Amino acid sequence: MELCYAFLDRAAGELGCPCVAGEPMSRHTTFQIGGPADRFITVETLPQLKGLVKALGQEGLPFLLLGKGSNLLVGDRGFRGAVLLLSGDFKKVEQREEGLLRAGAGASLASVCAFARERGLSGLEFAWGIPGSAGGAAYMDAGAYGGEMKDVVERVCHLTPQGEEGSARGEELQFSYRRSRYTGGREIITFVEYRLQPGDPAQIAAKMEELMARRKEKQPYDMPSAGSVFKRPQGAFAAALIEECGLKGRRVGGAQVSEKHAGFIVNTGGATCQDVLGLIEEIQREVFAQKGVRLETEVRVTGEA
Repeated sequence: MELCYAFLDRAAGELGCPCVAGEPMSRHTTFQIGGPADRFITVETLPQLKGLVKALGQEGLPFLLLGKGSNLLVGDRGFRGAVLLLSGDFKKVEQREEGLLRAGAGASLASVCAFARERGLSGLEFAWGIPGSAGGAAYMDAGAYGGEMKDVVERVCHLTPQGEEGSARGEELQFSYRRSRYTGGREIITFVEYRLQPGDPAQIAAKMEELMARRKEKQPYDMPSAGSVFKRPQGAFAAALIEECGLKGRRVGGAQVSEKHAGFIVNTGGATCQDVLGLIEEIQREVFAQKGVRLETEVRVTGEA
């Protein structure tokens, strides 16, 4: 592996990308959990990303694309391979034409929503307060309060595993509940385009603040978490099932089912990936035993536990 990393280190240096060995992933996830990444590389431009993807492919090294680090649980022993942090151009948001916004995959959803609000563009109000990046939200068709990314995303730009540019729109995006064509695939989201409608900035802001107030009232915003842990089962709500099973407040090590919202697992301090996985297993086992429902996780788990 050292020979592979020597090649990658050289490629990162030639491309002007800062590269760190052994960077703790706990510093870069909203769960504040995760061991060291073999290589942690900051990428600011599309040519840099294309060069790195080609280098990684040439050496057969696994890699993880990182935006805001939400909805992500990294193993306690870290990530064997390279983590690519999207920064620079990938954090920018711009208006391309009337009603059309383009955001880099690393841009926070908060910045995209604020950009739309300031320009009197409606459609993204539901996403205000969803943690995560534009790329991550498109990857999993993030949604809340009756809205989903599939309602507003017009086109997604990506790189193929060979580092070639491509894009998808409409039915090609294969959006469904918490999935898209990119979920579990090898294509790399680079930019996301949103088709929005003209609206009154004051009304847009009021709706956003209303939804944010509801989030803060019901969700544990003051504690590290990865957001909702489980997908919504058909005909039910995961949080309600967990609460009905008496699991609110259940702990394994430093991981706890939130006292505020049973759909969240929070890091009460010093939680490990093993703690979280153990608690997830307990919840799934209890809910199936009492309700006959198999809960599926929404959180992405990666690295060595």
